[in-house]
Amino acid sequence: MSVQSTVEERPGVAGTLPDDPHEPTPVKAGIFSPRQMLTALPGAVRKLDPRHLARNPVMFVVFVGSVVTTLMAVGDPSVFSWVVTAWLWFTVLFANLAESVAEGRGKAQAASLRKVKQDTTAHRLTTSGTTESVPGTELKVGDRVVVTAGEVIPGDGDVVEGIATVDESAITGESAPVVRESGGDRCAVTGGTIVLSDRIVVEITAAPGHSFVDRMIALVEGAARQKTPNEIALNILLASLTVVFMLAVVAIGPMGLYAGHEQDPVKLIALLVCLIPTTIGALLSAIGIAGMDRLVQRNVLAMSGRAVEAAGDIDTLLMDKTGTITFGNRRATALHPAPGVDAAELAAAARLSSLADGTPEGRSIVDLCAAEFGLSPDPTESERAAEFVPFTAQTRMSGLDQPGAEIRKGAGDAVLAWVATHGGSAEPAVTDTVNEIALGGGTPLVVARASAGQTRVLGVVQLSDVVKPGIAQRFAELRAMGIRTVMVTGDNPLTAKAIAAEAGVDDFMAEATPEDKLALIRKEQAGGRLVAMTGDGTNDAPALAQADVGVAMNTGTSAAKEAGNMVDLDSDPTKLIEVVEIGKQLLITRGALTTFSLANDLAKYFAILPALFSGIYPQLGALNIMHLATPQSAIVSAVVFNALVIVALIPLALKGVRYRPSTASQLLGRNLLIYGLGGVITPFVGIWLIDLVVRLVPGIG
Repeated sequence: MSVQSTVEERPGVAGTLPDDPHEPTPVKAGIFSPRQMLTALPGAVRKLDPRHLARNPVMFVVFVGSVVTTLMAVGDPSVFSWVVTAWLWFTVLFANLAESVAEGRGKAQAASLRKVKQDTTAHRLTTSGTTESVPGTELKVGDRVVVTAGEVIPGDGDVVEGIATVDESAITGESAPVVRESGGDRCAVTGGTIVLSDRIVVEITAAPGHSFVDRMIALVEGAARQKTPNEIALNILLASLTVVFMLAVVAIGPMGLYAGHEQDPVKLIALLVCLIPTTIGALLSAIGIAGMDRLVQRNVLAMSGRAVEAAGDIDTLLMDKTGTITFGNRRATALHPAPGVDAAELAAAARLSSLADGTPEGRSIVDLCAAEFGLSPDPTESERAAEFVPFTAQTRMSGLDQPGAEIRKGAGDAVLAWVATHGGSAEPAVTDTVNEIALGGGTPLVVARASAGQTRVLGVVQLSDVVKPGIAQRFAELRAMGIRTVMVTGDNPLTAKAIAAEAGVDDFMAEATPEDKLALIRKEQAGGRLVAMTGDGTNDAPALAQADVGVAMNTGTSAAKEAGNMVDLDSDPTKLIEVVEIGKQLLITRGALTTFSLANDLAKYFAILPALFSGIYPQLGALNIMHLATPQSAIVSAVVFNALVIVALIPLALKGVRYRPSTASQLLGRNLLIYGLGGVITPFVGIWLIDLVVRLVPGIG
């Protein structure tokens, strides 16, 4: 194989994929826009079905009240009764609108994903070794199919033979192709993605209708979203408050009769609707849907709302070292020339041996030589004609053969053995350098050259784990959240300790086996803590299944993806930090809007109670601190505000309350200050402003 063929014969890998008008583009649900309201309006009307409303006790009470006031307005029509009736219906509609807007985002993403599910013809391998063409829908778990360049992968599976570049843009939205190969932790492929180069054999792991895309469609549409424990608990609280206020309002009727002042039932229903927690009751479902949606926006698929919620309560975070804390592959960090060899000569040989090396390590060597010695990262015409010697597990070397010269780069013992077979030898200093780098946790690659009957060891290239920039700051943010971070690695304790100190993690586990990871998670959970971790390999599956939040990489094995309760489509392990932030944002948003909803009631007391009882107890007129025009205008203003505040808070429910790393006491204080105090002040201002308009309506003002 020539250098030219290796560098140039991979169309679509180096550049951006060409635009395809037929290719589905995942919908990114971004900042809320008012247009989403209009789009979701038909869905909100359909949700007026009593069977749907019955799932939400608070809004079902409002719905029943709307029906009752409608019947009363028909029997005894008045401007007041019809205005109250209309705004009660608007309250129910606006609650449905919040849920419909949240679901609409998911449906838009699901529609895009459905385009990925196309009818494909699969080339299935038979027992005799030949291939047969069958519809993709006929594939069964365990079938093996051959997929070549330009063909669509017919179903979810694992690559069991070959290596290829795959376009996963229909799933992840990223145009850059990825490499999938047999064995290891990057063998999983998704049905509907496209092979761009080479040939692979895929073993099907999911039956038709149960593929990863099918699960994604169901989840983003919300069909599989179950209420979380906290959500259920909050629903019980809201239902309890509704019952309490209902009993209180029902008792007002007999009290009025006893005092000789019969109460208008329309006013009592309006009071009930204004007192029960309609705001949070209307937005609760939208908050839960939006929490999962925010993960989808970041290409993380949560298998359940419970997982999103658990992420907000995480106490301990387990993260792999390689690919999470450090870059996924070791990088060239230094060149160590052999005695009597100039550093520039070593750099030139290391560059030549790595020009056609497509691995991240090989590219990092070329980059290092370019940065420190000014060598071109691109091959010349003569270098393109050279023969590249690929790395194999048997030789543990790669290199380049030019006319009159051979260059090899690889494991120390393998290259030194090659040098010996060519009649050369290595200085003891080279062996010392190799041992020193290895003991320090690095990877030594020996470079040698054979030319003109002379074979020499030129020196050693040092590959090292490089801690990602800014990772220490992110761990500091997690520490501010009260989350303990643990680095898990298979490295020796000395190397693990050095990297843990540089990265700023709280603790580390060295020489970790799958059993060790599982034992650590169980130990943390036994202490009452919630644990999150990332993983991509089959050996990570037990720990992913045991963790409260297990984020599997999309590039990982099927076993890992099945074990975790989240899948990161971008396969970026550091995204677990964002998952935790989104989980906390979900909990904070729910708490903030609950606080705001309950605080709203104070202003409504000052608006409606004087309106109801001023005829019996004139002294209550002193409570009319907003100076509302009439009892009727006060009640209508409170009902109108009660409905409009739901619409005003829909964007906040969907986008979420901004989260800043802080302690629980700080979060509580901020929550009470902004949403508690704000929930008290806002309705006073809002009801007063609405009353200025309502008092102009004949029959009310």
